[in-house]
Amino acid sequence: MPAAHPKEFRDDVVAVARRGEAPIAQLAKDFGISESCLRNWLHQADVEDGHRPGVTKAENEELREARKKIRLLEQASVLSRRVYPFTHPWAHETIM
Repeated sequence: MPAAHPKEFRDDVVAVARRGEAPIAQLAKDFGISESCLRNWLHQADVEDGHRPGVTKAENEELREARKKIRLLEQASVLSRRVYPFTHPWAHETIM
């Protein structure tokens, strides 16, 4: 996978493309990126700017963090259920 382009570069290319002075295919060629890459950047920029529905980068990061916390809580829950019988005094009493 090629290295990601800097945000400033992507923003500049999107700004030029939005001006509509040249076809997408030509702009992509001029900037040395694929046409699909430029179209993806334009789509994501529209989402970020609120012009198109979709998940913004901030929302995506928030969702990723929430999933991570849920996974950790689920692991802690499983662990506590396994440890619970051994942590209470009555767990070691014998029935007479």
